Parts: sequence; C-alpha cells; structure tokens
Amino acid sequence: MMDLMFRRARLPDGSLTDLAVQDGRIVALGHLPETMAAEKSVDLAGAAYLSAGWIDSHVHCYPASPIYHDEPDRVGIDGGVTTVVDAGSTGADQVGDFHRLTRPARTRVLALLNIARTGIVTQNELADMAQIDGTAVTQAIHDYPGFIIGLKARMSSSVVGQNGLRPLIRAKQIQRDNGDLPLMVHIGNDPPDLDGIADLLTAGDIITHCYNGKPNRILTPQGALRGAVRQAMERGVRLDVGHGSASFSFAVAQQAITLGILPHTISSDIYCRNRLQGPVHSLAAVMSKFLALGMTLPQVIDCVTVNAAQALKLHGRGRLAVGEAADLTLFTLSDAPQIYADADGITMNAPQHLVPLAAVVAGALYPTQEGNAHHVF
Repeated sequence: MMDLMFRRARLPDGSLTDLAVQDGRIVALGHLPETMAAEKSVDLAGAAYLSAGWIDSHVHCYPASPIYHDEPDRVGIDGGVTTVVDAGSTGADQVGDFHRLTRPARTRVLALLNIARTGIVTQNELADMAQIDGTAVTQAIHDYPGFIIGLKARMSSSVVGQNGLRPLIRAKQIQRDNGDLPLMVHIGNDPPDLDGIADLLTAGDIITHCYNGKPNRILTPQGALRGAVRQAMERGVRLDVGHGSASFSFAVAQQAITLGILPHTISSDIYCRNRLQGPVHSLAAVMSKFLALGMTLPQVIDCVTVNAAQALKLHGRGRLAVGEAADLTLFTLSDAPQIYADADGITMNAPQHLVPLAAVVAGALYPTQEGNAHHVF
C-alpha cells in the first residue's frame, strides 16, 4: 500500500503520468497498474499539472527581521512552493534564531548566509568591512549543515557605501574557504559597476536581480548584453530573476529574452509587503510573467525545479524521478487574463496564469486555498 498516489497527472510537456509516493520518496512513475493502491489516491483526470516541487531560490522569510520579513508557509506551501531559500536576511549573529523559528514550518526552509554578520538589520550592512567576519561565517556553516547552503553578498551602492568591490573580494575568499558553496550576488545601483562585479564571479555563482531596470543592468544602453556578463555566463555564472519591489523590468526582461538570454532560475525576492501590496504577490505570479514574456511552460517550470536544485546543490530534489524526494507541486494553467506589473509600475496583459493547487513536502499533501476551492482533494 502506497502512502500517496496521483493518477493521470499532466506533466508540463502535456503528457500524462501516474506517480506513487512511499516514505517521503517517489517510488513509481508512469502508467501504473490499476491494482496499485494508496492510503490517499487522487485522480487528476488530466485537468491538473504535476511537477517537481517549486523552489523559490530568493525569498526573505526570517520572521524577526526588522526590514524584510515574512512567515515561511505564507511564501511557501500556501503558494504551492515546497522549498524557500532565504537570501541573506540573516548573518552569523542571527542565523541560529532563524533556524529555530523556522523548524515548525511545513515548507522546507534553507538559508543563504549574509556575509555581514548582522544580516540585513540596516540597508548598508557591507559599508563597514569589519562586519565581514570569515571565522564567524565558517562557524555558522559548521553549526547548521544542511540549513545554510550558500552565501549572499549585496553589491549595490546603498549597501557597500564607499567599499566598492572589497566586500565581494572577501566573499569569494570566504566561499573558497568553505568548499565553494553557492554565492548569490545582488546587483543594483552603482558603484560598484556591474562589469567589475561580473569579472570576479566564477562558475556556479549566481547574479540575482538580473533583469533590473537600473542603469547598472546586464544590457548596454544600445540593448546588447554587456561583454563582462557574457563572459561570466560563459564561465558558468547563472542568472536569477529575484523580482522584488525594485528589481524587475518587463522591458529589460523582454529585450534579454529576445536575445536568447533566459534566466537560469526564476525567484520572487518576496516578503510580506511586496507579497500583500505587490508587485510580486507570489512565485506563481512571477512565473506567469515569464509565460507572458514568451517562455514556454516547461522552460518556466525548469527554472523553479531542476535548474534551481542544480544551482543550489540540492541533491535529490528538482526532478520527477524514482528515488527523488517526494516534493511536488500541483497546479493548473488558467486562461483567465491577468494584468501584471513590474517593479517600475509598467503593466503587461497576460493571457494565462499559473494557479497552484497543492504542495507536497516529503510526501505530505498541503492543498492551497485554490486547491480546496476546486475540490481537487
């Protein structure tokens, strides 16, 4: 007897499959025998999609943060997201409290540790180089293995003050000292200039806010990809959306996508204010914007599943495959048109939008409000 089974689930490529879960793992996939039974079996009849669990690789969900805070389940399972990765809300000083507060969450919560030991208590955490304590970072990584999965450095003028590229140079040294954990680098207003930032990045590093509309963006004034960014991508540097309140432009994204510069990962940079008041609202809403920008459904889903898992080295997640963790997202694609806004207040009409119906985390099923309304479960 299986724990959980889905029958006739639609995959992002349009095909149908059955899937069985036992002890928190995917144990069978494909056209399964009718005699196979489960404690809970849901026949989706091809009307709902199934994917690996959505991973939001840039959120802010440390509930005690004085600036960017939210509850993990509000930005997680309530929106069909199975794993959220907090991107630098906490540094070495508060990460223990963050770990403690988020253990009761049903959403899987992970952290990219801010290289500043205070995290984002103020907006200029890297203006004082004394805040960057490599020994404290290393100790925190040792104390919270499996929770701290990488590092975060915010490299914009309001954060680094007069320090230019020095915080990023220190971040790269800390990264090397700790087994080359993923490093996510926030880009925004200069200085420092994006070319200098990109030149320091190496394979596996992540540029977040990649489609921001600020002058210090990935495109030249003529609309071409900056040479330093192109070279960084050729070295294996990845692009992450990190929508947020001030870091996503439809025009820049459309221009980049037209040039073939697609995101490696789609993330929300969500916290309570931009969730409730916009322009973010949810990871599903951000994903829907990329459908409206011309990406295909399989491309969009890959950006929050397999690509995110690879970028963050989340082994055993991100794919629908036997033996993988039973982290799953069920959703529909609604033809009801939506109007979405970017961070600059520009709107776009979207002919379709994603509606999450449920999150499955380690085999446990959590219907969303929409899923309950649809009486799917």
